[in-house]
Amino acid sequence: MKTSIAKHTATLMVSAALAVTASAAFAEKWDMPLAYSATNFHSATAAEFAKCITTGTGGAIEVVTHPSGSLFKGADIKRAIQTGQAPIGERLLSGHQNENAVFGVDSVPFLATSFDDASKLWKAAKPTMEKILDEQNLVLLYSVPWPPQGLYFKQEVNSVDDMEGIKFRSYNNATARLAELTGMLPVQIEAAEISQAFATGVADSMISSGATGYDRKVWESLTHFYEVDAWLPRNYIMINKDVWGGLDEASQNVIKGCAELAEYAGTWRAVEYTQFTLNGLRAGGMTVGPAGDQLKGQLQEVGEVMATEWLENAGDDGKAILDAYKAME
Repeated sequence: MKTSIAKHTATLMVSAALAVTASAAFAEKWDMPLAYSATNFHSATAAEFAKCITTGTGGAIEVVTHPSGSLFKGADIKRAIQTGQAPIGERLLSGHQNENAVFGVDSVPFLATSFDDASKLWKAAKPTMEKILDEQNLVLLYSVPWPPQGLYFKQEVNSVDDMEGIKFRSYNNATARLAELTGMLPVQIEAAEISQAFATGVADSMISSGATGYDRKVWESLTHFYEVDAWLPRNYIMINKDVWGGLDEASQNVIKGCAELAEYAGTWRAVEYTQFTLNGLRAGGMTVGPAGDQLKGQLQEVGEVMATEWLENAGDDGKAILDAYKAME
């Protein structure tokens, strides 16, 4: 691992040395919208990525991050970058599943439930994802997974019957569909609004990582977290294709090097953060543990329905991704 880091760092330093010669007269500022709070590990990784670009280009490109949806709300970030309102930014990949089912490959229940499997799934999906984004005037720079998704509630839940009528925070098509299939009521809520939504009763439950719950201190409103490891969704950093094409080779090399380091560091953070945040939820007073056998079995059945639906919607691209993924197992 240390050798890998050294290799990446050396590559970045060489690229940076080339770019430092850029004239200060061409210095420009890039505003980078982020949907999550500054303390979230994705935002922390993005901030380091931004600093890496600023340093690596010798200040020719100054990247300034705007966390917590302060510049554009999460749902608006991708469109803002596509249309040039912002040059670069981060978004939840599956947030675009309504545009193309392939974007939801990371949120197919129980398809990839570990970091290793999520990495293989991303490797299988990445070429198709890059092609789709290219057609949308975007260039993929890097992607980092969230920790495994679990269920949060205000009460003890032992079966799907116990979930009937509960207001459920959804953040993509998959979570909305999960709510429908379990009798819950989906409510679309951005990450930055989670704490207020639970405090005011707009929502009473959600499926998310321990990281999100810990960052938003959900123990102030919720009581139970069930580890079901349903999927590991991904965030990704994208840049406007026209902006990317307007860069010289040296600047592109710096950004590529910074992106490689960010993906490595962010993934490492996700792994390390998993147990830390679960311990944090317990320390906050929540009951944390695996779901019971009955609930797990029922959720698996729901997952099978959702997986079938996703494959139908994703078509040939989806099948090709799944075939490539299964070939790695």
